[in-house]
Amino acid sequence: MGIVFIRRTQTRRSHDGKPYFSHRLVQSERVGNTVRQRTRLNLGRHFDIPQAQWPRLCARIDDLLTGQAPLVADGPPAVEKEARRIAGQLVVRGAQAGGAAAGPADVQPLDVDSLRLVRPRSVGVEQVGLWALEQLGLPALLADLGVNGALRAAAAGVIVGRFAHPASERATHRWLQERSGLGELLGVDFETVGAMQLYRASDALVKHRGAIETHLFDRAMGLFDLQPTVTLYDLTNTYFEGGAGGQPQAQRGHSKEKRSDCPLLTLGLMLDAGGFVRRSGVFAGNVREQRTPAGMLGALEAPAGALVVMDRGVATEACVQWLRDHGYRYLVVSRERHRQFDAEAAVSLRTRSNQTVHLHKVVSTDPDEVRLYCYSEERAKKERAIVERFAARFEAALTRLHEGLARPRAHKRLDQVWQRIGRLKTKHPRVASHYQIGVTADETGGKAVAVTWTRRPRDGSMATHPGVYCLRSSETDWDEDALWRTYTTLTDVEAVFRSLKSELGLRPIYHHKPRRADGRLFITVIAYQLVQVIRTRLREHGNAAGWTTLRRILEGQQRVTATFRRPDERTLHVRTATQAEPGQREIYDALGVDPHPGGVRKTLI
Repeated sequence: MGIVFIRRTQTRRSHDGKPYFSHRLVQSERVGNTVRQRTRLNLGRHFDIPQAQWPRLCARIDDLLTGQAPLVADGPPAVEKEARRIAGQLVVRGAQAGGAAAGPADVQPLDVDSLRLVRPRSVGVEQVGLWALEQLGLPALLADLGVNGALRAAAAGVIVGRFAHPASERATHRWLQERSGLGELLGVDFETVGAMQLYRASDALVKHRGAIETHLFDRAMGLFDLQPTVTLYDLTNTYFEGGAGGQPQAQRGHSKEKRSDCPLLTLGLMLDAGGFVRRSGVFAGNVREQRTPAGMLGALEAPAGALVVMDRGVATEACVQWLRDHGYRYLVVSRERHRQFDAEAAVSLRTRSNQTVHLHKVVSTDPDEVRLYCYSEERAKKERAIVERFAARFEAALTRLHEGLARPRAHKRLDQVWQRIGRLKTKHPRVASHYQIGVTADETGGKAVAVTWTRRPRDGSMATHPGVYCLRSSETDWDEDALWRTYTTLTDVEAVFRSLKSELGLRPIYHHKPRRADGRLFITVIAYQLVQVIRTRLREHGNAAGWTTLRRILEGQQRVTATFRRPDERTLHVRTATQAEPGQREIYDALGVDPHPGGVRKTLI
């Protein structure tokens, strides 16, 4: 390899002329009668190995590249870590040898017993993630928005890291440095990139949120030849770890993850029926779905005249009136409490899961609105079970109250017993109204001796009409099939939220700065868009697997360096990816992605 050493040189910044020092790994070689020096690697301005350790570092780099030293050295850990990083980068930047089957055969004599496999890095998910980034044109958009190359690389790191290895930002930083080959595919050494660079990338993404969301949605529509039709709107929330004192939007409220003990932050999403995000927004954690949809729909810039589909939790009468006043069409789940269904007037429909749903369309008293009463036997079974479970709990509590009256020290005054019955009704509101409860007094009329009850289900409730729900819509000309199938697109929103939370690491949040918390949620939304592009393309080829399954299949492919000794005492390093397994190859072929990420790199020392 020749003699290598580290050179410290002073240079000046181009924009203000301020001097600074940078470091380079330089190789000295004799070519004929001339000694030439060439830079092998730029070590940057933040190279922090003490100068006294530079000779040891260079010697260790030489040992690793020539394969003449043990795998574990006895030098300082920082020197060993830096030596392995630099040696790895030199191998990565070796001569490009093309694809696995490209070019003529390269036959060399090798010492098989000297084989070592080092620096394994995952590249399967990363390769597919970069494909999705290019399909959506995000790198080019960021360049047009004035985001520099270093921040674009960091943005790719945090976005791909979010769906490849969902974790905190610090954990993502470690993953990029220690386990992922994303930097190698991008031509970036993430081992020299500080965590602060990832946070700056997050800030840059949030700064251009509107332009990015518009671009990604329009590009997705064009990729799959989709026409924006339905606007799905819903909210979810995530929680902070810690007090989150510096977060003005971190408020306590109802947590959908049962973490009401923590400050919350709310994410609002507006999607098309294809499952792609039109717009996202971050709101306070104590926001109530039914109280603020008008403001949120305005903040999320719902397109004029769009058909808005909302679940029961959001669709208050005030919200529906707001949609009417602002020219929106709507299809919402009715909040009316009284259930009704006319089985004789209903039509039957088979669902995608091969279940039967019965639909009864009724023109409302309002000529501009139609109602669709729906009955599902599967839903009825579930609701019957719910009613019976709550009824059993309520009756068990009444039984304990009745039996307790026989104990000597029990509270038996009539007013006290009725108070306890009132508390039980408050504790079991779902079923208490279905019971007629009485208290029998003793001969004096002052003390209770028995509690009796009769179950009388209230008409028009879940107990008498299980499996029935009502939709209301402004689309009075639509038939039952169109109304119901459009409503079922709301399940796409639920699937999105499940993916964001379970597959893409939306929760929890560790940040103490508002813009960083916003950045975490927005990066997760972008990551979801990429996953949706990947899954939509795969579904076109008959692969409907979820992202967790796809990630598990892809993450098995690694890039490794195979090191051999040759008979002439030189060392050959071959950097290549493991051969794609059948499941990986199927995904690559469907996406049109190279099954051999990064090609082959050869370095002869």
